[in-house]
Amino acid sequence: MRIADMNWMQVEDRIQEDDRCVLPIGSVEQHAYISLATDMILAEKVAVDAAEPLGIPVFPVVPYGLASSFADFPGTLSLTLSTYIGVMRDLLDSLHRSGFRRILIVNGHGGNTPVTALVSEWLNDHPHTSVKFHDWWRAPLTMGKVLEIDEAASHASWMENFPWTRVADQRQPADRKPKVDFAALARVGAARKRELLGDGNYHGLYQRPDADMQAIWEVAVAETRALLEGEWN
Repeated sequence: MRIADMNWMQVEDRIQEDDRCVLPIGSVEQHAYISLATDMILAEKVAVDAAEPLGIPVFPVVPYGLASSFADFPGTLSLTLSTYIGVMRDLLDSLHRSGFRRILIVNGHGGNTPVTALVSEWLNDHPHTSVKFHDWWRAPLTMGKVLEIDEAASHASWMENFPWTRVADQRQPADRKPKVDFAALARVGAARKRELLGDGNYHGLYQRPDADMQAIWEVAVAETRALLEGEWN
């Protein structure tokens, strides 16, 4: 259930019965030939698909995250770490003030992981609240399914190329990109990263059959839903 389809009175009534909610977080950054909004699209969709049968409210995705590594790719937007942590703290405070005590953060971008340190700190001041942080794409069952299909899978490769992250661009290569030098990427700034990455795909094919992507999506949705239904204490 999307918060966008509810008013405040319905939220208040819902909280009296069930204090769970979902906050998706993503990023707007280069993803080679697929959408710049891939991380936010996937985080929000997996959250909505997982929560819908349970009637759990899903807030609009936080679109911008920590994407400084891709700052030299046009269209990439990045927040500073201090700004981002401040935004996330304010959002958690607002959710708590509304009455939510079980919060699932569905993350779609690896760069956003500093939020886990914030959550740990924030929970010390909110002892009767539980927060789960879920990197949906690299959760055990989901990543297991990805690797079962094709082990050459990484950022901006086929594993993020779903029907809902594609754009109208016919230039997408049909070959398999060699793996980039991850150690070299880690020690240089954004300009040099762009030179090393080329189109932005880290390695692997650019697209696989839709049947493969649907199989991954079904696992991802089920794994995310299990977190909502499982233990919170």
